[in-house]
Amino acid sequence: MCQVCTLAVGAGLGLSRWIGVDDAVSGIWIGGLILSSSLWFYSWLSKKYPKLHTTPYMLLTTTLIYILSLIPLVWTGVLIYKLVIGIVIGSLTFLLGIWADKKVRKIKGKQLFNFQKVVFPVASLLISSIIVWIITKH
Repeated sequence: MCQVCTLAVGAGLGLSRWIGVDDAVSGIWIGGLILSSSLWFYSWLSKKYPKLHTTPYMLLTTTLIYILSLIPLVWTGVLIYKLVIGIVIGSLTFLLGIWADKKVRKIKGKQLFNFQKVVFPVASLLISSIIVWIITKH
């Protein structure tokens, strides 16, 4: 995952909190940001230390970053049910966006447009945010 993805997800999180969006929707962007950061860090780590380029290390890195990201939310009492649900949805939809990008590249043999690698995961977060917002609005 690239730094642009991480930056785009972080900007989406900041925007949703700033305009007072529901915690479930904010959680979607937090989940995407945590997963994006985890994958980016693992990518950097495996390039620097090629022996670490294995699935167990990827899972370990991702788990540690989730734990390190969520502990401060637990300590401050910010981690609530809606936020946890949002984080799970965001992580899964971000993975879905990554998968869709890879699938399109495999089928077409190339990317369809510039920054497709960024657009697919961020668009998946945006779509899931809209769906959750519609479901949770009163």
